Amino acid sequence: MELESENREFGPQPLGDILAAKGLQNHDLVAASTEQLTHKMVSKAVRGRFVSSRIRQKILRALNIATGEVYTLQQLFTY
Repeated sequence: MELESENREFGPQPLGDILAAKGLQNHDLVAASTEQLTHKMVSKAVRGRFVSSRIRQKILRALNIATGEVYTLQQLFTY
């Protein structure tokens, strides 16, 4: 049985640029999160691999906590 191949690679995301500009690492988001957020989830999101909307929301909330600023999903992801 052959599965339909979907393009699930979206290239580097703005999230990576925001983390770099703020001097943050993936670990900082994991540490700031009050939810079950893993290093693997954050790494995939930064690289541009598709992550579910639930994971994107977790990353958004962790980034807002870590930076003390308010970001939107549109500022972090291009998909």
